[in-house]
Amino acid sequence: MVSSVEQFPHIVTEKIMLRKIEESDLEKLFEIYSNKNIFKYIPGDIIKNKTTVLNMIGHFERDFKKGKTLFLGIFLTEAPDELVGVAEIFDFDNKVNMVTIGYRINENYWHRGFATETVGAMVDYLFRMMGMNRIQAFVMPENKHSHRVLLKNKFDCEGVMRQAQYWKGRGVVDVAVYSLLCSDMNANEFNPDC
Repeated sequence: MVSSVEQFPHIVTEKIMLRKIEESDLEKLFEIYSNKNIFKYIPGDIIKNKTTVLNMIGHFERDFKKGKTLFLGIFLTEAPDELVGVAEIFDFDNKVNMVTIGYRINENYWHRGFATETVGAMVDYLFRMMGMNRIQAFVMPENKHSHRVLLKNKFDCEGVMRQAQYWKGRGVVDVAVYSLLCSDMNANEFNPDC
């Protein structure tokens, strides 16, 4: 489905802006990908050298052009060159009209509402601009902050899948599955019990 998007989106909200990550963002991107606290509850390992992170920026472009994954930088609206995180849209399933989202925020910007606003911006873009029907996210049960971020954005917790996924750097993990359907956008009931 991302293949139907010809150029990287540029999404602006009150606090954040989602846009293409450029080579000029290398220092801040390295700060995110080299922080072990950020990777405590997400798949992958920290990256110890800037050359690898620089190569990732090229891979973001390549994967976007192949229609596989969309990585967007999370920047401050008031400081458009200040990269504070990365938003990820991946696992497009055209048959179900479904996509998975993820995000990581620089530790210096935790607890300021940037993750919540980022998820809201992704949801709006995916439903309104891309016509998706289902958006999902996987969260480790211990990651209480991400549970709250998704609940604030009206995602429904469908349950916890035990030892259901292999996450690089984490091994086999339990994951809570959250989803939001386009038809849920006006519904007020959702399950916060995960």
